[in-house]
Amino acid sequence: MGHLNRRDLGLLVLRVGTGAVLAAHGTQKLLGWFGGGGIEGTTKAMEAMGFSPGRESAIAAGLGEAGGGVLLALGLATPAAGAAAAGAMTGAVAVHAPAGFFAQGGGYEYPAFLGFTAAAIGITGAGRYSLDHATGHVLDRPWVVATAFLGTAIAAAAVVGRRAQDQAAPGPEPEAEPA
Repeated sequence: MGHLNRRDLGLLVLRVGTGAVLAAHGTQKLLGWFGGGGIEGTTKAMEAMGFSPGRESAIAAGLGEAGGGVLLALGLATPAAGAAAAGAMTGAVAVHAPAGFFAQGGGYEYPAFLGFTAAAIGITGAGRYSLDHATGHVLDRPWVVATAFLGTAIAAAAVVGRRAQDQAAPGPEPEAEPA
């Protein structure tokens, strides 16, 4: 096997593995598969984590993970898929950041790894063994990479920023007891 074939085979393995993990996480959120909460359970979890509105946040996270994961595994619209998955993982990193880096303590190590991996695949491209290659890279153009990652960065910053503002805002004042 030549160098180029090993690279493309490596991208295939990385894409399918990462995509499968992301798709499984997303279907937990969207469909309740693999012990997940489905939309209703994920909505409640999102609200408890400070994401508002909860249902829309649950749908966006689930679609970013499941949709991005399936597209990454297929190697279709790879820049958009990588950007969507990375954006979803940005929200997860924000939730886990207060616990530090390492996953064993509840930290953001795992979602950061998935996000960076998805982003790297989205930027690098899917390789020869992909639907992007089979379709002549119609959904994998330089402008798609730039647009997908810029759009995701703006959306992720807005969502994570809003959550941070909401969490920093003082809660309602307790009512004074009558004297």
